[in-house]
Amino acid sequence: MTRRAVVLLSGGIDSTTTLAIARAEGYDVYALSVRYGQRHEIELERARAIADAFGVARHLMITIDLREIGGSALTDERIAVPKDRTPEEIGAEIPITYVPGRNTIFLAFALAWAEVLGAEDIFFGANVLDYSGYPDCRPEYLRAFEHMANLATRAGVSGQARFRLHAPLLLMTKAEIIRRGRELGVDYRLTWSCYDPVEREGEVLACGRCDSCQIRRRGFAEAGIEDPIPYAN
Repeated sequence: MTRRAVVLLSGGIDSTTTLAIARAEGYDVYALSVRYGQRHEIELERARAIADAFGVARHLMITIDLREIGGSALTDERIAVPKDRTPEEIGAEIPITYVPGRNTIFLAFALAWAEVLGAEDIFFGANVLDYSGYPDCRPEYLRAFEHMANLATRAGVSGQARFRLHAPLLLMTKAEIIRRGRELGVDYRLTWSCYDPVEREGEVLACGRCDSCQIRRRGFAEAGIEDPIPYAN
């Protein structure tokens, strides 16, 4: 019997590679994306294209509005997205692109859907080496959420399920992630990473200067693979 898994799919490199890994491990994939008021909503278009390309069992798009809470450059356009930072600056502190509670909220939706589907496995593209200072991508956070999942659900407390949170990219560099994705047939032209897209002559381009663009470009360079998406800079 094929096992079901819920995979959080943002449309970026990490979540797309994670989806490819889940499928390669034999799971029937249910992809979950969230429209949360992010300024780079183009990532959701890419998530749809990726879900279609992989032929997932179902792609669920949840809509919430974290702009009401604010506190992040990704949800409040009055806050500038940091640009042209060095690798040392990117990793030195929790950046203003951190969205308060985002991964906990996303994982809660994934857990709820997994319980309804009868799926015990949730895949999440967290990465501790290239995580840009985000506290909700750390191993201790993932262990804590998994423990909570089995305490806070009917399936968990009744013994019907034992939820497992998978983060297969956790200890990989961005270059290693990209190479692994290529091995699994990921078309990175479909992915999106930029926090602050630029529209030019009707085309949406990655800015090339935000933290996420810089991490992405460095990853492709270190992997020895050409980045297939267009940049404004």
